[in-house]
Amino acid sequence: MLAGAFAVAAVVAGDGRRGEMPYDERLADRIRSALGPRPDIAEKKMFGGLAFLRDGKMFCGIVGDELMVRVGPERYEASLAKPHVRPMDFTGRPMNGYVFVEPPGCRTEKAVKTWVELGETFVATLKDGGPRGGGARRRPRGPAPPKPR
Repeated sequence: MLAGAFAVAAVVAGDGRRGEMPYDERLADRIRSALGPRPDIAEKKMFGGLAFLRDGKMFCGIVGDELMVRVGPERYEASLAKPHVRPMDFTGRPMNGYVFVEPPGCRTEKAVKTWVELGETFVATLKDGGPRGGGARRRPRGPAPPKPR
């Protein structure tokens, strides 16, 4: 059961219906506190929760009352070995390089800061326009190029 202060993010179901899903606003405040005021950090409501992005790259977020962290493929197994951590399986299939930290694993300010820094450190290593870690590659937007004749 979800407890505490929750904000609401809009969710669009697969059939086009709009719904709402809460996320833990107190956890969001603790993430903001860990980051401090920074021009390179943005917040975006997505996946029914709240995501934090550094220079446009998502490094952590909140889904319900769980902290989502992009730890990267190199730190994935070590992160999963920690208490209260499980694979991020938002789509029903685990995404390599992403984990969910359950509420007991991010109860303290120190724990939140440690996880947030881990995610931010990973995305700082990514090059602009490079492949996205863990997830499926996206196709370029726009019309397909014309076929040669």
